[in-house]
Amino acid sequence: MTNEMKNIQIFDTTLRDGEQSPGAAIDPERKIVIARQLGKLGIDVIEPGFAVSSPGEFAAIQQISRELQHVEIAGFARAVKLDIDAAIKATQDAARRRLHLFISSSDIHLNHQLRKSRDEVVQIARDMVAYGKQFVDEIEFSAMDSTRSGRDFVIQLVEAVIAEGATIINLPDTLGYAMPEEMGELFRYVRKHARGGDSVRYSAHCHNDLGLAVANSLAAISAGATQIEVTVNGIGERAGNCSLEELVMAIETRKDAIAAETNIQIGEIYETSRLVSRAMHFPIAYNKPIVGRNAFQHESGIHQDGLLKNRSTYEIMDPEAMGISRNMIILGKHSGRHAIKHRLAEYGIPVADEQMEHVYNKFKETADAKKIVTDNELIRIAGELTDTQPDPYVLQDLHVHAGSQRSRTATVTIRENEGGTEKAYVAIGEGPLEAVIHAIQQAIPVAAEFEDLELHSLSTGEDAHGEAVVSIIHNNKRFRGTSIHNDIVLAAAEAYVAACNQAVMTTGSRHASAKDAVR
Repeated sequence: MTNEMKNIQIFDTTLRDGEQSPGAAIDPERKIVIARQLGKLGIDVIEPGFAVSSPGEFAAIQQISRELQHVEIAGFARAVKLDIDAAIKATQDAARRRLHLFISSSDIHLNHQLRKSRDEVVQIARDMVAYGKQFVDEIEFSAMDSTRSGRDFVIQLVEAVIAEGATIINLPDTLGYAMPEEMGELFRYVRKHARGGDSVRYSAHCHNDLGLAVANSLAAISAGATQIEVTVNGIGERAGNCSLEELVMAIETRKDAIAAETNIQIGEIYETSRLVSRAMHFPIAYNKPIVGRNAFQHESGIHQDGLLKNRSTYEIMDPEAMGISRNMIILGKHSGRHAIKHRLAEYGIPVADEQMEHVYNKFKETADAKKIVTDNELIRIAGELTDTQPDPYVLQDLHVHAGSQRSRTATVTIRENEGGTEKAYVAIGEGPLEAVIHAIQQAIPVAAEFEDLELHSLSTGEDAHGEAVVSIIHNNKRFRGTSIHNDIVLAAAEAYVAACNQAVMTTGSRHASAKDAVR
């Protein structure tokens, strides 16, 4: 007998709570771009900002409300008339909207921040919900810091706002303090004991200070919550909020155990994560679940052997279903012969058994020195030991001229192995890297779209090395190249050429498609 699936609404507050991360402020134009992607992702409710905070914020919320007619828009406000008026006005063009009001419920906040009594807070909450109800039917009320409040006072507060017309009750773990069993018990207790508690919906808003935001959100679902408030990449104040991608994939992967599902289009998860990371200048940790660089990558020879035989041996999710390019095998000192031979075969490089031992030994020497062996390094190892030169293109030389009072100019010399030609190309750019990219694009047709660049410091000091990871799009497929060097511009150039070589060797095409060329 299967449990009946309940639908969990996903309330995204990336553009409000997420933007409160120190250093994460974004301009109104980028907010609108992110909101559009959230709409594609299938978010049920978007909280696009705090309307009263600035004219730019107000304008962005107004534009998002007008554009995203298929998504419910939440206007965020303190229990203050000025805030409510701004939230109502900014969201007035939304096809569906709600007012999201909050006030603190813990004695810590009441005594030290609000400096008001419990009775005063109850009256304010009652008055402001009644005021907001004049303008909208849907009112979500948040009893801030619920998990550090007395349960009886939370019930008193909840009963008061339900009586005035609140339709959604949010019990936030504002400081990320609760344990999952405590979170579940709070929701069960309020639902059971508050008058009118069975007439409203319940939401959870969990912070991640103890790393329990997703666990607490799942506990709330098991206790009756039908809405969870999240942010993309788990960004937010302090340690952040419940991570959208982690929660959604926990529900998707274990839906039979959780007896729940969402409306999220999981194929848009990775693109959304990358967009938010770039727009907010917040890098994603390598080991971040779902969207981190290492989330679906394996270096252990035992794991690699199992994955090559059947993906389910060491993966519980399909990364490609979330829009993540299949790149599960990372070649390093723990890798085995099977993985190395498989990777070379992907590039059409056959290695005889007697040659494989030499390739493997040279590979191990390189891996001991560098920890990770990039694809282009492996290809060069194979080329040297099999007396071939498989790289379609080789960056022979690079010169960059930069300065505060002049244009940045780059000269690259590229060897094309198919014809044995070697040519120099010159280009300018706003920065040295842009100049290098433009020069390489003249030499290599498949380099038409440079999609993304990641730079990572691998050490400190004057001789520090940096790792560059470059992504390109060719024939609607993503290819990545990596390089490590103490000159980060050279590392980026080598990584770009490596990505182009991967595209050529994998697809057999040396020319950009018309779609790539106009992107």
